[in-house]
Amino acid sequence: MNPAWTFLTAFAGALLVLLLPARSAAASRWVALVAALAGAGVALGGWSARLANPDAPVWSLDLPWIPDLGARFHLAADGLTLSLLLLTGIVAVAGILFSWNVERRPRAFFACFLTIIGSVYGVFLSRDAFLLFVFYEIVILPKYLLISIWGSTNKEYGAMKLTMYSIGASALILIGLAVAYAASGAGSFDLSVLAAADYPRSLQLWAFPILFLGFGVLAGLWPLHTWAPTGHVAAPTAASMLLAGVVMKLGAFGAMFVAVPLFPEGFAFWQPAIAALGVAGILMGALTALSQKDLKFVIGYSSVSHMGFILLGIASANLWGLRGATLQMISHGIIAGLLFGIAGRVVYERTHTRDLGKLAAFDLWRTLPGAALAFTLATAASMGIPGFSGFVAEISVVIGLWQSNPWLTVFVAFGIVLTGAFSLRALHRAFFPDRRDETKPAKPLPPLTKPELIAIVLLLATSLAIGLYPKPWVRMIDEGLRSPLFESLSLKP
Repeated sequence: MNPAWTFLTAFAGALLVLLLPARSAAASRWVALVAALAGAGVALGGWSARLANPDAPVWSLDLPWIPDLGARFHLAADGLTLSLLLLTGIVAVAGILFSWNVERRPRAFFACFLTIIGSVYGVFLSRDAFLLFVFYEIVILPKYLLISIWGSTNKEYGAMKLTMYSIGASALILIGLAVAYAASGAGSFDLSVLAAADYPRSLQLWAFPILFLGFGVLAGLWPLHTWAPTGHVAAPTAASMLLAGVVMKLGAFGAMFVAVPLFPEGFAFWQPAIAALGVAGILMGALTALSQKDLKFVIGYSSVSHMGFILLGIASANLWGLRGATLQMISHGIIAGLLFGIAGRVVYERTHTRDLGKLAAFDLWRTLPGAALAFTLATAASMGIPGFSGFVAEISVVIGLWQSNPWLTVFVAFGIVLTGAFSLRALHRAFFPDRRDETKPAKPLPPLTKPELIAIVLLLATSLAIGLYPKPWVRMIDEGLRSPLFESLSLKP
């Protein structure tokens, strides 16, 4: 199955939605859902076929594009790429289901949503650095529009801050790629060609941090992470799910699969700094989440903390660490999407508040038991409880960290304790509060709708599937990590 159909169906769906008659909310929803299901189906089909026949040639499409620049329309999909495509498809379907109630300018909403999804697919598939950068840049405008038009809570500020950080980071990425292109002397933007070039160590020492920081901003790298919580809170539910679920993963993907292979000696020099920033992100994100009163701010800073595990996995520079970092991309994408979906769509749309103190009056464990159960399970997954994807990802990172920097595991352990503290605090205060006045029963709330229930089950089932039987995912990820792109790292088990 041709993986290119993932982004083609998304872009085609976005165009078709815009061609629908005005105010056709129902048709917009269904077209968007069909396009998302088609993309997810293609990703699942490609993933399953690759899993069943791992010795088959890796799918690749390599066509001329801009000959004078040396840029080609080069796409490829190994097991690791297909896993990230599948993550994107799952989050896309769930995001549309959680947006089933959108009535304001639905055509534009779902067109922006599908454009982001198509661009994310394109980034994960790209094997030409210039093509990857083009897909990466396409994401900026629709995510700004989603937040500034359909958002809340200082939406203009949140949208503009996210956009300015994204543009600044893109400038760094462009500089880094231009340096690699010019210094390689190959006249090509092909990632495998750039990674095989022999760059002077002196160049790598300053070029690597430029490229890595450019991608790291979108990955929530501390202390350049402040766009993330404000952006998450200002965004509508589907946009929050996209930001945390897949857009932040673009930054992590670029840092791991572009910056590290292109400048391995620069990476080796800056490894301690990356590890320190990863630890700082875990601890500072968790401590800040612990003090928040807004449920979405808790989840937003939790995302910063969890993204720190990806940085630590990268800094480990071994198979376990990079495997764990990739698993964390997938796991956090699923879990964060679920948490934001419940907090933004299920809870806020019914109570019109996200304040942990005010939510106590709604007795959500009684008035909305389905949401309470789902959020409890999502919290368990976020805490890394065995049986969920979070545990598999975090234990892999810890093993990789133990092999490279065992003393850092002490800080990680403290971060895991803090994760449990802020997660349980938010769960208790929002869904299982201690009510002082039991004589005033809370007003009944509308039960979960079918689209909400399907989205919740889809995300929970995915997290459980990875947590209970991670072997297929590990096999697929390891295939990508053993590709020629990572030969310079000499990864060891």
